Amino acid sequence: MQQPAALPARPGGPEGGAQAGGGGWLGALRFDNLALRSLPVDASEDGGPRAVPGACFSRVRPSPLQNPRLVAMSLPALALLGLEAPAADREAAEAEAALYFSGNGLLAGSEPAAHCYCGHQFGSFAGQLGDGAAMYLGEVLGPRGERWEIQLKGAGLTPFSRQADGRKVLRSSIREFLCSEAMFHLGIPTTRAGTCVTSDSKVVRDIFYDGNPKSERFGSFEIFKPTDEYTGRKGPSVNRNDIRIQMLDYVISTFYPEIQEAYSDNTIQRNAAFFKEITKRTARLVAEWQCVGFCHGVLNTDNMSIVGLTIDYGPFGFMDRYDPEHICNGSDNTGRYAYNKQPEICKWNLGKLAEALVPELPLEISELILEEEYDAEFEKHYLQKMRKKLGLIQLELEEDSKLVSELLETMHLTGGDFTNTFYLLSSFSIDSDPSKLEDFLEKLTSQCASVEELKVAFKPQMDPRQLSMMLMLAQSNPQLFALIGTKANINKELERIEQFSKLQQLTAADLLSRNKRQWKEWLEKYRVRLQKEIESISDADTWNTDRVKVMNSNNPKYILRNYIAQNAIEAAENGDFSEVRNVLKLLENPFQEAEDFREVQEDAEEEGATATAAACAQETRSRLPYCSKPPLWASELCVT
Repeated sequence: MQQPAALPARPGGPEGGAQAGGGGWLGALRFDNLALRSLPVDASEDGGPRAVPGACFSRVRPSPLQNPRLVAMSLPALALLGLEAPAADREAAEAEAALYFSGNGLLAGSEPAAHCYCGHQFGSFAGQLGDGAAMYLGEVLGPRGERWEIQLKGAGLTPFSRQADGRKVLRSSIREFLCSEAMFHLGIPTTRAGTCVTSDSKVVRDIFYDGNPKSERFGSFEIFKPTDEYTGRKGPSVNRNDIRIQMLDYVISTFYPEIQEAYSDNTIQRNAAFFKEITKRTARLVAEWQCVGFCHGVLNTDNMSIVGLTIDYGPFGFMDRYDPEHICNGSDNTGRYAYNKQPEICKWNLGKLAEALVPELPLEISELILEEEYDAEFEKHYLQKMRKKLGLIQLELEEDSKLVSELLETMHLTGGDFTNTFYLLSSFSIDSDPSKLEDFLEKLTSQCASVEELKVAFKPQMDPRQLSMMLMLAQSNPQLFALIGTKANINKELERIEQFSKLQQLTAADLLSRNKRQWKEWLEKYRVRLQKEIESISDADTWNTDRVKVMNSNNPKYILRNYIAQNAIEAAENGDFSEVRNVLKLLENPFQEAEDFREVQEDAEEEGATATAAACAQETRSRLPYCSKPPLWASELCVT
């Protein structure tokens, strides 16, 4: 049996490949790689795909790229490390960033490694997973002594790459780069993105700065899982409770020092306090997601942070038209990770974390914590946030939860744009002047789905003959039907057919009239609730100013909509990185009216004669402001 080993840090840098150094503006980084000193590191030097027993990390080497160059960098994220790109020679600064953040050069003190973890993917235990396309470079101490972990993504093969090459394509990298920064500026706990680099190798990677290392995730503790009764898979470090103890000691002392100090003489109580805290952090995190319409898309246990951050941005999506059953991941055929399922899935994942902590935290203790804390914390934080989004700043009434539910139901029935509807509500006047109400209804209904948009949304997806066969099979052979199809999917398809049929008879005027009627009913309830706020104060004008201020700091005007990301991606694929940089800058101030920002797409003539025909076609297909609800072509975008 291999003995656990907490290897001391050793000088970074591969024996071949990437060059070591960092004497320019990046040379000021101070590395202190605590994780590698505290947790077992694999002794093997084999860099190919393999099982990694008895270790939390494997040492790796980034694979060099051809002619790396910078797509974009987030100056606010880099500033966390005490870095400030020299303004005098921006070109040289960008070249240095491209060299070291591509993996072609290694910063002095960095120690590339890949983290070993397991995970439940779509509900089934998948065994060993690990960093197949990411590399821990080390931990940097910021200007105020705070610890930040630096990672490369797409840096090449690791023992966990399986059949892949450890690279990341430009499309997914730009999406992850932009979204992690967008989430931070929305006030949502997240990893950060410092730079995005591309090359002639046609691959790209991001470098992520995470205030609490993102290596540790729920799945980190699943490497000890014995053979799963359903999948037959097991973790690579079964029966290594000594390593589980090391991991708990490291995670709690490093990221929860107040808990370590309070319970230093009782590990069971310490571990229980830790589990309680991550339960509450996770509940608050998913409540924040729900309040901005964010769908993660792949909420497997290996994509859940042990410190309560949003990590691993894959097929994510911000909801446009409000649909509680919205699925952002085209591969999620059963809707396991749909928008309205996220709170319960995160709770399920916490249950798997609880199982992974046994015997260091008995299951009867963790299960009780989960039942007592999670739902209550989620509901409290969700309602607090929703009150701010609705400008309910004076009173906290029991009826507020019903008002929120009725708002979302109205939004669903009218196909309201989630972000823009909330943003508009700050301009609603409690004055009962009919002309003001009519003007507001015009604005509000302009953010509702058109007949054409609804037809796209409810277009049947199954071949009629296939559906007929499935319905007959459900009657004649329920057991076989259960193996190849789900009742929920069939019912949803039947609902689509019914809705699509009704839409064929619906005129735009009828839809507008119906939408106005439904919104008028809810707005009257909203007006009554706002009037209760005024009853308890003496200065209504000051209250209204404060209300609008709170609403405008909780309802973003700009989010990373899929069509905005797609336009930036297509421009970058044609060699133009300006749109990625424009969107990044815009997302740094999501609550403010943008100034000096051009439209998402300008006229092709303004782009210059060098653009390709394909790029020109893209430029002319959409000329929308960044805050606009998506054009019809965006409904064809599928992220998997």
